[in-house]
Amino acid sequence: MDFEFIPIAMVLIGLPWLILHYVTKWKTAATITTDDEVLLDELYQLARRLDDRMDTVERLVAADNPDYEVKRIRADQETDNQQLRELDRLIADKKEAAR
Repeated sequence: MDFEFIPIAMVLIGLPWLILHYVTKWKTAATITTDDEVLLDELYQLARRLDDRMDTVERLVAADNPDYEVKRIRADQETDNQQLRELDRLIADKKEAAR
């Protein structure tokens, strides 16, 4: 009788436990951790600083060469700044929610 109980217990307890264990692992692996958010925030700030530097370089080149034409997204154009403003708002909302 004991030998019949072991396979039934493995199927009824072990199999659901195994499935739920890995489902939980998959869900936690798919989320962004606090360290990931800090890294993304640092990368975002670095990108903003690099963008400011590129603006400075482009202004210097344009001052030396009047025929120079900027080929990248301009920070002073409304259409180029919509997505950036949305990203700034989302980051601010996320920081407020964390407090």
